[in-house]
Amino acid sequence: MTNIQFIKNKTQLSEKSIGNTLELLSQGCTIPFIARYRKDITQNLDEVAIEQIAKFQTEYENICKRKESILNSINEQGKLSQELQKQIEASFELNELEDLYLPYKKRRKTKADIAKEKGLEPLAKQIMGQRITSLDTLAQKYLSDKVASLEEALEGASDIIAEWINENTYIRRTLRKVFQRKALITTEVVKGKSQEEDSQKYAQYFDWNEPLSKAPSHRVLAILRAEKEGFIKLKIEVDTQETIPFIEQTIIKNNGETADFLKKTIKDSYKRLLEPSITNEALQEAKSKADAKAISVFSENLSQLLLAAPLGEKRILAIDPGFRTGCKVVCLNERGDLLHNETIFPHAPQYETAIATKKIRSLVEQYNIEAISIGNGTASRETENFIKQIAFSSPVEVFVVSEAGASVYSASKIARDEFPSYDVTVRGAVSIGRRLADPLAELVKIEPKSIGVGQYQHDVNQSLLKEELDATVIRCVNKVGVNLNTASKSLLSYVSGIGEKMAENIVTYRSANGAFATREELKKVPRLGDKVYQQAVAFLRVHNSKNALDNSAVHPEAYPIIKQMAKDLAIPLDKLIGNKGAIHSIDIQKYISAEAGELYLKDVLKELEKPGLDPRQSAKVFEFDPNIKTFDDIHEGMILPGIVNNITAFGCFVDIGIKESGLVHISQLKEGFVSEVNEVVKLHQQVQVKVIEVDIPRKRISLSMIL
Repeated sequence: MTNIQFIKNKTQLSEKSIGNTLELLSQGCTIPFIARYRKDITQNLDEVAIEQIAKFQTEYENICKRKESILNSINEQGKLSQELQKQIEASFELNELEDLYLPYKKRRKTKADIAKEKGLEPLAKQIMGQRITSLDTLAQKYLSDKVASLEEALEGASDIIAEWINENTYIRRTLRKVFQRKALITTEVVKGKSQEEDSQKYAQYFDWNEPLSKAPSHRVLAILRAEKEGFIKLKIEVDTQETIPFIEQTIIKNNGETADFLKKTIKDSYKRLLEPSITNEALQEAKSKADAKAISVFSENLSQLLLAAPLGEKRILAIDPGFRTGCKVVCLNERGDLLHNETIFPHAPQYETAIATKKIRSLVEQYNIEAISIGNGTASRETENFIKQIAFSSPVEVFVVSEAGASVYSASKIARDEFPSYDVTVRGAVSIGRRLADPLAELVKIEPKSIGVGQYQHDVNQSLLKEELDATVIRCVNKVGVNLNTASKSLLSYVSGIGEKMAENIVTYRSANGAFATREELKKVPRLGDKVYQQAVAFLRVHNSKNALDNSAVHPEAYPIIKQMAKDLAIPLDKLIGNKGAIHSIDIQKYISAEAGELYLKDVLKELEKPGLDPRQSAKVFEFDPNIKTFDDIHEGMILPGIVNNITAFGCFVDIGIKESGLVHISQLKEGFVSEVNEVVKLHQQVQVKVIEVDIPRKRISLSMIL
């Protein structure tokens, strides 16, 4: 099977699309570049499809490497037959490959190995042949100084046969299918653990069972976490009536003494070898599927968070609220530069409300503040109420923003490099202000998994999580585009083709030479070659360039085509940009070439209509219910406004203006069946919810969007 056939079987994409995409990837093209500027070559594949092709190409290569390793190992042992070689070469399933390799794999000495050393393998073969009349008579022939009794001889033969049954690829493959369909996951509480305080969050799993195939991802991960923390024991089981008879039918060919012997051997092989092995595989497969689902949910949430509505270039006063330690206040200019910082104490225990009011009013006037950004952590609602009672001389919008990850950023090297003279409290407040102006530009400075918009992110495969979240950040950054003259090193590093080192070179060049006047000037950055320029340039914007196209998503390779279009229309280039009438009159068939296909040119014309358009919406002020300030204010039956602040596979969490977010279970999102939470709600979506239950002891709030 070729790599293209392998990928086609996994994705159902056309061989031409796969082959062309792999060719582009081999040339060093990035996924964002291919998806945006090579649609005609890939037959209009999006980033997700291209990522899948790249992923399965890697999987194919890993399988090929494993096959080579297995073949070499068996060959070195002098046991590689032509038939076995054909089987291995034809297989592209890792489980099947490992089954074929199992009899030849280096391992610790087994009971079967010991029996073989005693010379009992011929006895085992004769028993498996099932043409004997008396086991004792046959076993008598194998007594020696190493084998003292008939019982020892037959037990050794049984051990060898049990291992052969365990290594039978047909039996293992069939049992896997049985486990996939009919395995039950069952749990029971560890003795003495049910009374521990930390165990109560796992109380529902103290006595639980359900089909493993139907267990949702979040439940599998919760059960595995509970087991890891020592609160429960779990088992994966299949009724032996589904397994033992099948093995007997496969192995036993006739009745009699040999059949009874083999039945006992089969039970031993199943309980001691097959069941533990297949059970472990089934659990690992369930864990892998649960990981994939959890990572997918996290990725979708992260994408929505990164693409949240920006306020734009405004002068912002940001507040990191607090009680005893006060509220840290910073003032930022339109570029997010820190102008001023100090601390106010409007809340308990100081209650310096009058002083704080005077100070905020003074800062707003002094720094021409246009918006106030308040973190949504401790004392958030109290601070919001305090700010809204201040009478400003000019309108000032007040926003409450998520603090998720702000503390991680404030203690990071990136923050220390940006603000070496300020402590973590100032850095955290700056982050709260900047993420209102441009969430994407600020959140890329934080390790994605630290933003905390997922489920069980610490329980899933960490390398796969990082890989997917990094890909998500790259998708979002390149979807929006980056201002070449204001972007931080962190933001630039996610631009197609650039990376961390080249981003540092760009920032260093910009610091030494001033703002880039054109995209073309990017070529002057040290070690930025033609390939990097090709991959990156169209995702970078240069405002006020002498070439208006430099502030658009049009790739410079298309500039000559656009100039020709303007010439053919007899209008200046700058008059063509944004001129819908003129653009709609263009016949793209006249400009199609080997380098620029129809899909490519359609995108060019679309961008010319609205060059540099930010795909994100604009930030809007949201008002919580002013009567809801603490958990004690919540009662069943209330209808409240809220903001979705996290999405999981089992529902979404909604911020209703207090410390504790409420849960809208997937069954309460809307009338009827819901398969995916993201089909109904998005992160930061403003919703109306009804309180359906208040769990006072555990401080949990259950909500419904079915009003």
